[in-house]
Amino acid sequence: MAKRTTIQDIANKTGYSKTAVSFAFNSPERISKEAVGRILQAAKELDYIPDPMARNFSLGHHMALGFLLPQRVETTLHNPYMQQVIRGVAEVCQEHGYMLTLIPPLHSSVEEAVKNATVDGIITIGLIIDKNIRGVFRRRHLPLVSIDGAADDEIYSVSIDDTAAARMQLEKVLEKGHRNIAIISLPDDAYADRFQNADTIVRRRKRGYLEALKAYSISQSSIILEAADATIDGGIKSAEKILSSSHPTCFVCMSDAVAIGVINVLSRQGLEDISVIGFDGIVDDMASVPELTTIYQSGKEKGLKSAEILFRLLDGEVDTPMQTLIPYSFHEGETLKEVSWK
Repeated sequence: MAKRTTIQDIANKTGYSKTAVSFAFNSPERISKEAVGRILQAAKELDYIPDPMARNFSLGHHMALGFLLPQRVETTLHNPYMQQVIRGVAEVCQEHGYMLTLIPPLHSSVEEAVKNATVDGIITIGLIIDKNIRGVFRRRHLPLVSIDGAADDEIYSVSIDDTAAARMQLEKVLEKGHRNIAIISLPDDAYADRFQNADTIVRRRKRGYLEALKAYSISQSSIILEAADATIDGGIKSAEKILSSSHPTCFVCMSDAVAIGVINVLSRQGLEDISVIGFDGIVDDMASVPELTTIYQSGKEKGLKSAEILFRLLDGEVDTPMQTLIPYSFHEGETLKEVSWK
């Protein structure tokens, strides 16, 4: 294998110092135009390619943003909503000439993942940021933006009003006459048990469900409640478990991917009369037959907004609002049917 050309080789060829060669690539305004021209010409002749790690170290940044995942990469990417979010972040990164690095928990530790990430800032999704992780961000001077995380006045966040959206979702079901209802929740944050007061996305949505039930004078104990990963397989397993012991008239799902898994089970078992409503609005990315009724939120817009905020923080803009809410809406498909409950 041929020896890699170094800046010392260019210095030897041109007679300039290693510092001058480094300036030619990283801060050309600090040396003469003539010196820059001679150095770049020598680099071309020697087929020199700057080492990106060394260059980024000299510039003091990595030219990369990190997207901190709540689960393993393969689990996360099975959720089309998550794909939409990542697409939005990646679009802004590309506009700024930055790379996007997906960061799963390292050895099951979010803290270790943050410690070892070679990035200039991080976006998280669906995570509680505990004091140990905050300490790592603070020591590394890494800006942070949270999507769908626990409500926190100290962290920049992007979300919808999950409580109001969940209340709307269940009220649409109750308006159709459903009273025998199964709710399939998202799993709570991995740290939720340690932080009983953390206002996670799951807890916010459950609060919305409770508000809807109270408005209709319905007991919480009459509702079936399960949790599933936001995947089609998660929906299939939860639906099969629920249907093995009960026969709800409607499945209320906190994820469209889960809802589509439920529809698959209902179709296979000849139970198409049972209603299903989802949450996310991934109808364009994952079509279902019949068309899924759902709460629409734009995952891509969440990704776009979070990345835009992160770049503003990197630019030193301190007047950025701590919380950014994006709109949501009810999308009426064909999977929520009216029933008589009297």
